[in-house]
Amino acid sequence: MAYDLKITGGLVYDGNGGAGIRADVAIKDGLIVALGDCGDMAKERIDADGAIVTPGFIDLHTHYDGQVSWDEELRPSVNFGVTTAILGNCGVGFAPVRAGDRDRLIRLMEGVEDIPGTALHEGIRWQWESFPQYLDAIDRIPHTIDFGVMAVHDPIRVYVMGDRAGHDHKATADDIAAMQRLLAEAMDAGAAGFSTGRTDVHRTADGEWTPSSEASRDELVGLAKVLCGRRSGVLQLVNDFNLERPGDQFAEEFALIESFARAAGRPCSMSLMQRDFAPDQWRKILAETERLNRDGVDFRVQVAPRAIGVINGLQCTFHPLLAQPAYQAIAGRPLAERIAIMRDPDFRRRCLADRPVTLAGAGSSVPPIVDRIIGDIETIAFKLFRLGENPDYEQTAEQSLAAEARRDGVSVMEKLYDVCLEDDGRELIYFPIYNYTEFNYNNVHCMLTHPNALLGLSDGGAHVGTICDASFPAYFLSHWTRDRDTGRIELARAVQMLSADAADYLGLSDRGRIAIGQRADLNVINYAALSLQRPRIVRDLPAGGQRLLQAATGFRATLVAGQRVINNDAVTEARPGRLLRFN
Repeated sequence: MAYDLKITGGLVYDGNGGAGIRADVAIKDGLIVALGDCGDMAKERIDADGAIVTPGFIDLHTHYDGQVSWDEELRPSVNFGVTTAILGNCGVGFAPVRAGDRDRLIRLMEGVEDIPGTALHEGIRWQWESFPQYLDAIDRIPHTIDFGVMAVHDPIRVYVMGDRAGHDHKATADDIAAMQRLLAEAMDAGAAGFSTGRTDVHRTADGEWTPSSEASRDELVGLAKVLCGRRSGVLQLVNDFNLERPGDQFAEEFALIESFARAAGRPCSMSLMQRDFAPDQWRKILAETERLNRDGVDFRVQVAPRAIGVINGLQCTFHPLLAQPAYQAIAGRPLAERIAIMRDPDFRRRCLADRPVTLAGAGSSVPPIVDRIIGDIETIAFKLFRLGENPDYEQTAEQSLAAEARRDGVSVMEKLYDVCLEDDGRELIYFPIYNYTEFNYNNVHCMLTHPNALLGLSDGGAHVGTICDASFPAYFLSHWTRDRDTGRIELARAVQMLSADAADYLGLSDRGRIAIGQRADLNVINYAALSLQRPRIVRDLPAGGQRLLQAATGFRATLVAGQRVINNDAVTEARPGRLLRFN
């Protein structure tokens, strides 16, 4: 046999959790056809000497729902070893949709996932109304990587209920039946599952709660039943247990989640993180997942390998001066003009003397937590850090900007003002909102190593002005298996979490492992050199929209179906990616 491609001399981690073995990997017609001593000739060869070879990574939690309709590359996920991405999480997406509701769904995505509405208006071509038509439309576009799409609650609710789809309207029995028909249609067409969102943090661009946020038990259970008895399909949800509201509603909300999961009889996962204002809630959630799994319910948590944080800066969606009236008066000007004005001593004094205004409220997509943060900036600043050229996402309180201000003998706001001006206004400040209550990742380690944990929550394609967490896979490998002083995770286990665990959860039997007959979705990684560069703002979205992108060093090659989509950290012209249909 003449192979199409042979990867030689690498240390192969097959995704099953075992130690790496020195072996060649041979590929033909997009599949792995030989392992070990692959003696036959090959048309092309990749020298993996000094590198590790892993299965392609599967990202369970992305939001490329709009971007996938115009962007072939699907950066930045492709830059971090991801070969399969799952879209349509948290209940937001773009199908089904009537023409008159397109703007409404854009405003929803813009508010919930911080994706510029102008970019979505310009980029989306709307070659669909139904969910099956949406799948067909995005399947016609070549892409670097494979992707699957969840059916999503908010568009289904809007399609059925129209103006009644607001969070404070209860679905009738007829509404629920109509939603069930649309979800069944989506599942029959190949949806990866069904997602919903129940969090007060998520708001539309107009400041309204999302349509699905207050869905009744009857509605959620009715939709979950559509998946019951099917051989494929998973449930995904996000829930903050109404932490923005008075009273402890954990028991009531988890009982609803349990009913939702039991009705489907399919694997279910929800987001897990440590929140400062409910620092022990994550342990309660893990205890509940243990109980459900003992009772035969396949219930998982999606865990991030670092803080759920926000990148701040004058180019970003948020920064420490955003609520200052003097700054708001110049906020719409180009960066260079703002910098020139802000360097004027009189403007600086006036801006720092201002009392911040309220940002959240009626008509605003800003969640109330932002005003609480601004109002407590003296304390919060102990969780504000310079990200640096070689980003350090696990810094101590003594490295914070508050500690720096104290050492320099200036106020916190003076320090923040001056840091925002550094590098001509391009300096980035990292704010780890969740998963950083104790100023370290020891609790994250507990989450990552829990038997019910799945690696997730990268939000690739979303929050483009505040995060670049699509880099999670590269960070997980470099920080948790190599760089962290304590509490490291074995490299073989980390590879398994990035590949086989996710494939098994989704029910994908053709990928996630390096074995004969599997798809040739592979990474060749210079493990010793694997690192992340500083995120940067680029204006490459439709209509000139900006986003944060981050580069990685160390990906010698990423293959999708045997074709190299990454070559020495750079995206190639190959477009082997396709839509996965889960039916």
